[in-house]
Amino acid sequence: MEMKNVVFIIVFISAFVFLAYNIRRLISYLTIGLKENRFDNIPARLKRVLSIAFGQTKLLRDPIAGSIHFLIFWGFMLFLFAVVEAIIQGFYSPFTLQFLGPLFSAITIVQDVFGILVIIAVLSALFRRYVLNIERLDSGTAGKLDATFILVLILLVVVSMFGQNMAAIAKNNFVLHDYEIRPVTALLSPVFFNGGSSTADLYFEIFWWIHILVVFGFMNFLPYSKHLHVFTSIPNVFFSKYDEKKYAIKSINLEDENIEQFGAVDVDHLTWKQMLDGYACTECGRCTAACPAANTGKLLSPRKIIVDIRRRTEEKAPYVLAGEEKEGITDKTLVHDYISDEELWACTTCNACVYECPVTIEHVDSIVDMRRNLVLMESQFPPELNNVFKNIETQFTPWAFNWQDRAQWAEGLDVKTMAEDSECEYLFWVGCAGSFDARYQKVSQAFTKIMKRGNVDFRILGTEEKCNGDTARRLGNEYLAQMMMMENVETLNNYKVKKIVTACPHCYNSLKNEYPQFGGNFEVLHHSELIEKLLDENKIKLKDEKIKKRVTFHDSCYLGRYNGIYDSPRDPLKKINGLELVEMERSRDKGFCCGAGGGRMFLEETTGQRINENRTNEALETNSDTIASACPFCMTMLNDGVKTFDKADEVEVKDIAEIIQENLN
Repeated sequence: MEMKNVVFIIVFISAFVFLAYNIRRLISYLTIGLKENRFDNIPARLKRVLSIAFGQTKLLRDPIAGSIHFLIFWGFMLFLFAVVEAIIQGFYSPFTLQFLGPLFSAITIVQDVFGILVIIAVLSALFRRYVLNIERLDSGTAGKLDATFILVLILLVVVSMFGQNMAAIAKNNFVLHDYEIRPVTALLSPVFFNGGSSTADLYFEIFWWIHILVVFGFMNFLPYSKHLHVFTSIPNVFFSKYDEKKYAIKSINLEDENIEQFGAVDVDHLTWKQMLDGYACTECGRCTAACPAANTGKLLSPRKIIVDIRRRTEEKAPYVLAGEEKEGITDKTLVHDYISDEELWACTTCNACVYECPVTIEHVDSIVDMRRNLVLMESQFPPELNNVFKNIETQFTPWAFNWQDRAQWAEGLDVKTMAEDSECEYLFWVGCAGSFDARYQKVSQAFTKIMKRGNVDFRILGTEEKCNGDTARRLGNEYLAQMMMMENVETLNNYKVKKIVTACPHCYNSLKNEYPQFGGNFEVLHHSELIEKLLDENKIKLKDEKIKKRVTFHDSCYLGRYNGIYDSPRDPLKKINGLELVEMERSRDKGFCCGAGGGRMFLEETTGQRINENRTNEALETNSDTIASACPFCMTMLNDGVKTFDKADEVEVKDIAEIIQENLN
């Protein structure tokens, strides 16, 4: 055995022992979090890993940054063959992968091509940080230096690989081995080794050691770097929510007498997955760049929330595991000392942060858990919410209306209640806005007329309907939310309801994705889906006469990002003869929030620009006659925005049901 091999074995063992120590340390920190089963439906989880982690689908939503990362990621994946070959050579110097035959040809040519592409990608990334100064990449001086160091290490890995391969070709008198295809390296080798192969042996060893030491150093630096996501991103994608569970807020077992803490005031009240989110954060800033609160000058930054969780985990976990108290550490809390109340209450729960995150971090779940602590444990919440919670509890609606007036909107429309006759195909879940808000009552009436025209067999609950619980739940009042949900489920199940249609995306999301937590399993349609269905089946028909209207459609977050419904509201509008549908710059899955979600409908905005004004301005820039929506909250916010800009006489805000009903034949 050569001295090189002996030294390598010592370095190899040291590197992997230290890496194992850090991996064990980080995993042990996660054990202080609450238990949560994220091992169900393995096939669905693996599918997400293939799509998001390996296919880089979320990263590629930004074509420039996504392409750069795609090349670096896949370059590293493909360079693993070179790393494995170099490591085995550390134990046995003559080793080569040449025995793989034709596969070796593919490995070598891919290394050459991707090597150049990775170098270009790294230089582009440095250019974006230091020359273009991309705002979302700014994570402070420490973050910038960390990113730069990692990029330089990546560059060294590739350059040392090229140097090693060029020296190997020079050692063999510039003749490639069997099955070896290295167009770039073969071209460059004579340039760098023009003196022949006399010094090639020495340079091969130098580049080989640089390659090995940089790789080992890289992997051991990661546990102390914001680039820890190199190790944690794939597991985080695997353990993320999927399909119907993707955007459902998890429930709390309020009947468990052993629970002493509701919600999270510190990291040990979060689940291990929420703490893993902190490890997985790349600090790329995509979440904050998409956040409506951050975009309008609010204190909230979703990136900061997740980075704070990681910082607090690393600070507190060692003392929790050791059972020790430490002044200035264990007497602090995540909420208040790291994350302010103002940050938490600024969130609209629009899920733009979750949707854009390339490693599927679940920001909103953590924010809601911290809100739960503020409401249920500390009774610390904006004063406006006192009346909201009281109204929901006593009148079953966030507004101060009498619950007995819930069905007055339907007077004169000959609409039956379930109590009168429960034999029907659909239950029309009207919602609080559709029942009490004077403007949205017109939408309920328009949709009712559409269903009657299409001979839809439907009923309403009338006074038996209560608030769906969405507002209370996302404001952190889980107790009140569950009370509404369970009472509604009992009512619906008593009537043996199978199909529900609603014009409110918040009701839609709760009924479809969260009511199953409490025994309510229904087929739920948004009114846009039923309208589309009626048109497709020719059960309702539109006028032949041509109109001249320019309309832009605003996507509801709870309809679009939460439930993937983008075409159903648009397709019926496109069928109206003469109507021109114009898209805003931020539309569909990149749509911008109206500002009303997450209970923000009932809270004042006192910092920065109002979110609804930001969105309304974008809609007005399309020069449309009408701003179409498919959500009561969105309609309210857009109407207010149009009035703010003194455009109420020029631009209408209408629900798609109203537009379709006006154009029925």
